[in-house]
Amino acid sequence: MEIITTNEALKAACDRLSGAGYVTVDTEFMRDSTFWPVLCLIQLAGPRPEDEIIIDPLAPDIDLAPFYELMRNRKVVKVFHAARQDIEIFFHQGNTIPDPLFDTQVAAMVCGFGDSIGYETLVRKLAGGSVDKSSRFTDWSRRALSEKQLQYAMADVTYLRTIYEVLAKRLTQTKRAHWVAEEMAVLQDPNTYAMRPENAWKRLKMRFRGQRGLAVLVEIAAWRERQAQERDIPRSRIMKDDALYEIATQIPKTIADLDALRAVPKGFSNSRLAPSLMEAIERGLAMKEEDIPVVEGPEPLPAGVGPLVELLKVLLKQKCEEHDVAQKLVANVSDLELIAAHAEADVPAMKGWRREIFGEDALRLKRGELAIGAKGKKIVLIDTKGR
Repeated sequence: MEIITTNEALKAACDRLSGAGYVTVDTEFMRDSTFWPVLCLIQLAGPRPEDEIIIDPLAPDIDLAPFYELMRNRKVVKVFHAARQDIEIFFHQGNTIPDPLFDTQVAAMVCGFGDSIGYETLVRKLAGGSVDKSSRFTDWSRRALSEKQLQYAMADVTYLRTIYEVLAKRLTQTKRAHWVAEEMAVLQDPNTYAMRPENAWKRLKMRFRGQRGLAVLVEIAAWRERQAQERDIPRSRIMKDDALYEIATQIPKTIADLDALRAVPKGFSNSRLAPSLMEAIERGLAMKEEDIPVVEGPEPLPAGVGPLVELLKVLLKQKCEEHDVAQKLVANVSDLELIAAHAEADVPAMKGWRREIFGEDALRLKRGELAIGAKGKKIVLIDTKGR
């Protein structure tokens, strides 16, 4: 294991790894007191045991340009487990999305290991190893890190080599590599990682009634997002979700009115942020009707469709067991409801490989060309067309 703290060593290591067929990648980061994650370690491993390195992004004057160049190198497959958070960091700090990309969590779902399988489980099942969890809650921003902590971090990419090789072989044997490729397209879409303040209201887990109040919520959520990003502190330190909701519901008219709201911190009206919050409220009140988002609730199911949804659930379970693929990857309950209610639903389950293994049979079930029966302890599908 090589610990890299200089630009010269980083360039040499990345040049060496650029000749590898793949590299496994992981990061350690902190975001307890910041809006943007603080990248603390980058772990890389090539196919050979000697190609195991840890990059210290906190080292003085370190320039990660060679690392990002490696992430963009089309000749080297970048292997992650549950890649989204890592890629988010690379996108915002280095304007880079790894390509080509392989996510072992997604690949494991395609290979029948269940929904969102954890790294430790794959290490045990595919690599015959175990991960020491005792260093999991390390403050990775502190220096110096102990040998035990570094070994823990390194294990996140060393076992990943075997996991990748086993899963890649299975995907080739089952001709499912294109299934994983379709999922990688979502992880490699820049829109997946965009944090636009105008869309911040969509993150709020709350129902809201009233168009004008919703307009205010849109503007004050955007206000909080900008403040958090600019000051690099967590959103909740600017204002908690409950306070945003109360402001959008009560719509205070003056700064002094903020003091009457229970969820707004005491004394906030005297803070330097209060005037800009009131300006955001005023923008919400002035928003044109046609610009206010339309929030559509769940589509009510047509009468009598409920039992069909239940049959589709059984069909989904049956087809996923038959093809040894995680149900979560094929369809969820909302997808099944739309399939039941519409002749041709616009859902992932009706496209690509999902349609091949489930969608077509779902339509046959709706048309009465396919029936579900039982034979002993097993569910069987019965072709009724022509009977």
